[in-house]
Amino acid sequence: MTYKNILIVKLSAIGDVIHALPVAHALKQTYPNARITWVVEKPAYDLLTNNPDIDEIIIFDKPKFKSLIGLLTNGYKFARELKAYNFDLAIDLQGLFKSAAISYLSGAPKRLVYCNAREQSHLVGQRICGEHEQGHVVERYLDVARHLGCKVNQVLFPINITESEGQKSEAIANHAGLRLENPYVVLAPGTNWPSKCWPPTHFAKLADKLYDDNIIPVIIGGPSDKRLAQEIIANTGVPPVDLTGKTSMKQLAYIIKKSQAFVGGDTGPMHLAVAVSTKVVAMFGPTDPQRNGPYGDEHKVLLALVPCQGCWKRICPQGDNCMSTISVDKVYENISD
Repeated sequence: MTYKNILIVKLSAIGDVIHALPVAHALKQTYPNARITWVVEKPAYDLLTNNPDIDEIIIFDKPKFKSLIGLLTNGYKFARELKAYNFDLAIDLQGLFKSAAISYLSGAPKRLVYCNAREQSHLVGQRICGEHEQGHVVERYLDVARHLGCKVNQVLFPINITESEGQKSEAIANHAGLRLENPYVVLAPGTNWPSKCWPPTHFAKLADKLYDDNIIPVIIGGPSDKRLAQEIIANTGVPPVDLTGKTSMKQLAYIIKKSQAFVGGDTGPMHLAVAVSTKVVAMFGPTDPQRNGPYGDEHKVLLALVPCQGCWKRICPQGDNCMSTISVDKVYENISD
């Protein structure tokens, strides 16, 4: 069957949206004349702009729908907007109630949802479970594309950084004291779970070792990571370059792309580093790298040395920091390797 108007629903988070990019590429390769529209929330919008595989982006402004009044006020208008596209296929790669509702409201006669659908979202679309049901989440998403006849010969994460975005990135870096032609390594201390964080003192020691090798350590992250950055800086001999809260997502992608390596935990910027083909040294404690790790064999994954590794606990019930068992020397060796 040939599709003319395809809707992809993948709202958030940053890493999850990056994981879904190969699906859009596979669909465009198989159905080059199809119009592909993506519904996304504002924080991840920047990742999808100027993408040759995506014809239109619709922003789902979640705060407008949180209250009953907001839902009643905006729900009908949003549904009418979706139906005007006359989608013939909707693909829900989020697998939650809200994404299922968007898929349903699109009016698409064929609706698919990826294998790990939750919150009864499989009742709205056909659940697709392929041969990678227990594999990396990128492959789980791609199994939906394969179900539609897409041949996935190469997994690509198209993130198009314009010349203007690159120039702005260089200006921001220069203002912070970093010239991108010099060797540097990106450090990402922040994560969305306390249990995923490598200790700031470990990052500080790593930064000092990098400086000893004439490699500049560069701390990145959002505004909420400022405290971690300050703690790292306070424990270093020479302060790293601090870019926390200073870049857009595309600007961050450019800065990561120009670096020698990326070091961090299970977090969105780590997957962004994979997407722009930068070497990743990733540290994992409570989550499973087989599912959520950096995609591809060229990256390094270091596991917490505890029997409960992969517990999926946001906060350690034992009050420990298993990530501290990953040594600074081990991380440094894998950067240099």
